[in-house]
Amino acid sequence: MRKNMNTRISGTNIILVPYQEKHVIKYHEWMKNPILQYLTSSEPLTLEEEFKMQKRWLEDEDKCTFIILDKHVYLTTKNEIDAMVGDTNLFLHDSQGLCVAEIEIMIAEEVNRSKRRGWESIILMLLYGAETLNVNKFCAKIKLDNAVSIRMFEKLGFREEERSEVFREVTLEKKTSSNWTSWLHSELQSVIISN
Repeated sequence: MRKNMNTRISGTNIILVPYQEKHVIKYHEWMKNPILQYLTSSEPLTLEEEFKMQKRWLEDEDKCTFIILDKHVYLTTKNEIDAMVGDTNLFLHDSQGLCVAEIEIMIAEEVNRSKRRGWESIILMLLYGAETLNVNKFCAKIKLDNAVSIRMFEKLGFREEERSEVFREVTLEKKTSSNWTSWLHSELQSVIISN
């Protein structure tokens, strides 16, 4: 999405940066992992296909992608590639006059799991979607056996709307409100958005 192509969102422990060409090789290495392919419902791509995908995601107005950086690693090394830990995405569409976004998050680096990096990242992305992109409702499609992600979204106020045994996934949804975004802000120590 061109709207976020120069946007950086900085929290306490992470920084969200737009998915750029320089990130593709490391991202491609992550996506060779069969577990990540399964959890993200992704098919393996060639490196050439991954570069094309990155370019398409930059240009499509209905896709918003950020790479998640470990802020402390980045401030130490000044190297985004070394600091990469995952990504978060919004897929936007119009539904009966409302802006709806499917939200995804992946913490690819195992060493960064269970450190609240995903929690902070998803809150920053939800706030960006609600306050900058005017999203009215979010949905998350999660594998039925991914209990950690299901619990995280439920803690964020999402509720189950649909369950598919065929795809082995549950769809959770949350409508935005000023009370909810205020609560999201209260879960963060700091948020700085720069363009």
